Amino acid sequence: MSRTILIIDDEPSIRDSLAGALQDEGYRTLKAPNARQGIETAMKDNPDLILLDIWMPDLDGMAALGEMKAKGIEIPVIIMSGHGNIETAVKATKLGAFDFMEKPVELDRLLVLIRNALSARDLIEENQALRKQLSGKRPFIGDAPSMKQIQELIRRVAPTNSSVLITGENGTGKEVAAQTIHALSHRFKKPFIEVNCAAIPEELIESELFGHERGAFTGATQLRRGRFDLADQGTLFLDEIGDMSMKTQTKILRILQEQKFERVGGHETHSVDVRVIAATNKDLKQEIAKGNFREDLYFRLNVIRIHIPALRDRKEDIPLLSDHFLREFSASHQKPKRAFSKEGILLLERHSWPGNIRELRNLIERIVILQAPEETDLIGPDELKMHLGDEGYTPSSTEETETHGIVALSAGRSLKDAKADFEREYIIQSLRENGWNVSKTSQALGIERSYLHRRMKSFGIESED
Repeated sequence: MSRTILIIDDEPSIRDSLAGALQDEGYRTLKAPNARQGIETAMKDNPDLILLDIWMPDLDGMAALGEMKAKGIEIPVIIMSGHGNIETAVKATKLGAFDFMEKPVELDRLLVLIRNALSARDLIEENQALRKQLSGKRPFIGDAPSMKQIQELIRRVAPTNSSVLITGENGTGKEVAAQTIHALSHRFKKPFIEVNCAAIPEELIESELFGHERGAFTGATQLRRGRFDLADQGTLFLDEIGDMSMKTQTKILRILQEQKFERVGGHETHSVDVRVIAATNKDLKQEIAKGNFREDLYFRLNVIRIHIPALRDRKEDIPLLSDHFLREFSASHQKPKRAFSKEGILLLERHSWPGNIRELRNLIERIVILQAPEETDLIGPDELKMHLGDEGYTPSSTEETETHGIVALSAGRSLKDAKADFEREYIIQSLRENGWNVSKTSQALGIERSYLHRRMKSFGIESED
């Protein structure tokens, strides 16, 4: 997409001639007649590069450069001067200018400097994005047959530009799968931008995705680049896309088809090159039938579909994942490296894991943080029961009667129904222990609050708070 260059110069003829020449080269230009207005424009419109004259009446270029740095404006600046010398050039670069050039400006040299400055800025942003990705990245682990198939599918899909739809319950690792696809693609040096569609209020989602122009709505005091803009030439991960409104779905469909968008409050069309990976824990075909999701968007996203199985369906991976998380948290919290006993692993494999890998990860982090100095090198059933909550719990006489009632109620029923009976009573018990506070209960169980709400709704459990 076109890059924006701000020209700050007190001579109208120079501003206009530079703007015309740069527009002919495909750049978008902004102009300011003095340093004060230039700084204000830079803060509001966030251009990609600034051309700054030194000799101006109100505030000279050197002072303006220092003020920009003080205000945190990290935009490449090329200083221009008709009275330049080596000393001025050295001073400008020490103050943070990208380069210095004398007037009258040689257009060919200026264009080279602009390209170099923009490339340098892109490299810095790419390195920052990569560091952020690597710092939070977790490997896509699994030896179960289903996971082997997914890993092979990811290897085949990653080098393409095809849209990918990742499905699965909360906590199964959909985001990690998306990160892996990006890391194995030819876009790996470009940004991986994430958007949690369920976490952004409906009135802000379009601004978040597409950006907005200054004055587009109350509080929009400056131009803001959206996630599609930031993900240009990289990957955009739309998590929980099933929670997106129909209005926003329509705009997403257009950008997938045309790779073009307008910012909120703007009329200029911007072109981008973005690969979209979407994820959801919902059945989108059911959402289509309910009128909550566009069928044409579903087919556009569902070029390649990857379903991540629940942890209870790949329990052979629990020892591998448990050991990985144990090593990760022992190192990050500077705790002695321990291991799970055979009995401990068996207990983990018997757990239903409603929160999937996220629940397992939270459990192991809790064990590492709370381990006492006298704990043995092996993590066994007794220690695990304290943290799992449902096992190793000594019920009161009343609760014991209720538990026996569950067994009696489940007798003669299918295993699936019996598990549902137990899960319902376990949730009720946990809610009681946490004063019917849903947030505290979800944290105690190691599951997402939204997942707990859904289970409560499915079981007809109403909060008493």
